[in-house]
Amino acid sequence: MKPMFLFYFSITLAIASSAFYHFVAKSTPSNVNFTVSLLVTYAVAFVVTLVGFFFFPVTGGVKAELVKLNWASIGLAVAVVGIEYGFLLTYRAGWNLGIAAVLVNVVASLILVPVAIFLFKDRLTWINIAGIFVCLIGLLMLNWKK
Repeated sequence: MKPMFLFYFSITLAIASSAFYHFVAKSTPSNVNFTVSLLVTYAVAFVVTLVGFFFFPVTGGVKAELVKLNWASIGLAVAVVGIEYGFLLTYRAGWNLGIAAVLVNVVASLILVPVAIFLFKDRLTWINIAGIFVCLIGLLMLNWKK
């Protein structure tokens, strides 16, 4: 029962957090320096992450866990900051909330297809390939001028 809960809870959390993220990013005041905004964001994120220890306790100690880390933690930090700056700049440049989020996610997903196939040995079915073409058609429709 627990693995099925985690299966649905994790994707629901990711979807809800992503939607909330875009709403908040679009709502960030345009007259505030976005570097200051991100500084506050990451300070709060640090506190929220510390609270996470109550839900996901470390059994062997933090030091033992730190030793297990690799380059991915630093890479994730760089990627997250790039996403934050990118979307704050995107919305300040006047992009539509729904269009920008969909465009970025679809294009990023399309870029990841060859990575998934060649590096992670993921397999695509014909349905997956059809879905990729639907995404490409969707990108054309998103940018279609009336």
